[in-house]
Amino acid sequence: MKTPQFVDDIFKYLSKKGTSFKDTVLKKYGEQPGTMLVHTGVLGWILSSLAQVAAVAFNDKIPAEQKVFLIPQEIADAATNIISFYAVTQSLKSLGSKLVKTGKLKNVKISKFLDSVDGLDKSKIGTWDFDITKLKGYKENIKTDFVDFKNGVDVYAGLAGSILSCNIITPIIRNKYASERQKDVLAKMNADKMKYLQAPRGISMSDYLQKVYVKHSDLKV
Repeated sequence: MKTPQFVDDIFKYLSKKGTSFKDTVLKKYGEQPGTMLVHTGVLGWILSSLAQVAAVAFNDKIPAEQKVFLIPQEIADAATNIISFYAVTQSLKSLGSKLVKTGKLKNVKISKFLDSVDGLDKSKIGTWDFDITKLKGYKENIKTDFVDFKNGVDVYAGLAGSILSCNIITPIIRNKYASERQKDVLAKMNADKMKYLQAPRGISMSDYLQKVYVKHSDLKV
């Protein structure tokens, strides 16, 4: 059976778009795997956060009055996760790149190149303003090895940052914020309940609450 022409056209269109997307990704991240690691990690956090918020928003078993508090809580948690992940991983990756550029971190080939540069003040190697990529002969002699080494450092630094963020920093920040948020939510919920609570006639509200407390204080679980 012959495939309809419009189906062939759809597949050709999708194939063309797929190739274009692949070329764009390779062009942007081909020589920056560390950057790709950070960006895909952030994208993962965004998608998982959207799923979590949607799970709360569209869950019929959660009362509407609870969703009013839970949805902002989930959004705040998502912001904490995303910002913390990006800030930590990007900072460590940038630090790793800087250490390689300044010559503070180097492999054998880079060390040999630095030794071969005429007139280079060796005391400047490793200082913050030093940049190997600005040296004479960089492109001709060491660029490929330098980029490969720097990319490796970027990846390891990004991995270290993601582990640090996901397992230590983010949970601490999120738990502290969640604790404060929970106190505020409980206080507001209790205030809303008290607003509609009325004491029987002939008794003050404080006396009524005291009697309620005494009545239920002897309950056994």
